[in-house]
Amino acid sequence: MLSIVVLAALIWWGGRFLGLGHTLRLGLLGVLYIAILAVHLTLPETAPLRVATGGSAAPWLVLAGMVVLVLAYRHLLRRLRSRAQPEEDAEGGAKPRPDKFSESELDRYARHIVLRELGGPGQKKLRKARVLVIGAGGLGAPALQYLAAAGVGTIGVIDDDLVENANLQRQVIHRDQDIGIPKVFSAQASMEAQNPHITVRPYHRRLNADIATDLFGDYDLILDGTDNFETRYLVNRTAVALGKPLISGALSQWEGQISLFHPTAGGPCYQCIFPEAPAAGLAPSCSEAGVVGPLPGVVGAMMALEAIKAITGAGQTLQGEMLIYDGLYSESRKITLSQRSDCPICAGGEAAGEETGRHEAGSNETGKEVGAPHSDAGSSETI
Repeated sequence: MLSIVVLAALIWWGGRFLGLGHTLRLGLLGVLYIAILAVHLTLPETAPLRVATGGSAAPWLVLAGMVVLVLAYRHLLRRLRSRAQPEEDAEGGAKPRPDKFSESELDRYARHIVLRELGGPGQKKLRKARVLVIGAGGLGAPALQYLAAAGVGTIGVIDDDLVENANLQRQVIHRDQDIGIPKVFSAQASMEAQNPHITVRPYHRRLNADIATDLFGDYDLILDGTDNFETRYLVNRTAVALGKPLISGALSQWEGQISLFHPTAGGPCYQCIFPEAPAAGLAPSCSEAGVVGPLPGVVGAMMALEAIKAITGAGQTLQGEMLIYDGLYSESRKITLSQRSDCPICAGGEAAGEETGRHEAGSNETGKEVGAPHSDAGSSETI
């Protein structure tokens, strides 16, 4: 039996010295093992060759069982490590997402990838992007849904509200069975059910100055869908201080508006356009003034589209411009926005508000002036 062990060692180590591959050496050992079993199964018990190899097949079968157990244990450890490692890395933030898309992702994002302005590189930028949406209400709901569907890799959502029955007329990310649940968790469940390839980070709390800087610092782009001026001004101050682009939407009754504020890149900030909150009663809330159900979907989807363009560099964003949409008469227009030299937040250039006269194809100018925004809980308001 000792001679067999020596022969096996010669095959393994001698073969390695001769440059034989790992697979070939394993194959030769397998042939040797099968030959030994054949000896024990075909020769009589008194045969010299059978006696020299142990006299019985039992020790060799036990040896084979031990080898199988060791290999199975090693395979199980590798499987467990491969499953646990991505979770540990995701929590620690040390390991980035793999560069290659899975077959499922390629099929899911195929309509993006064939677009000349996006393609594979653009989709990779979306997957690496980190977007924070403030508010999971009227504007936040469609924006979150389309950001998730588009494959934005990490999406944060902060809101302290619970889902109410009155929300469901327009906040379509929530369902009747979600009434009473925090909006951020209802939104998270919908987004993850729609796209399992993304990471959703819910923050069930109200945004305040104590957490704003640290929270914004974790994201590349901010979408504002809040419902009060105090929070809007806080969002603007923090985004300007950190140099983060801010997409702001607004809606009321039949009209909505959207703009991208990024003073670091040369545009105005939100407070350049709205230096101070309007007097009480001049900007009624959506609960007071009303809002048509599909309007938040239109403006929220526009916010998601602006986010995709800002992330990928496709087309032209609404930086330095405001798009105003009148759903009642199906009209839209743009106005030019510029920095104010006396702005206490960004201290920019010229005053804001010169109208461009450019319109969307097939639409007419409404003739309405820019006013102060107001909004629906978790969503935003009309300027």
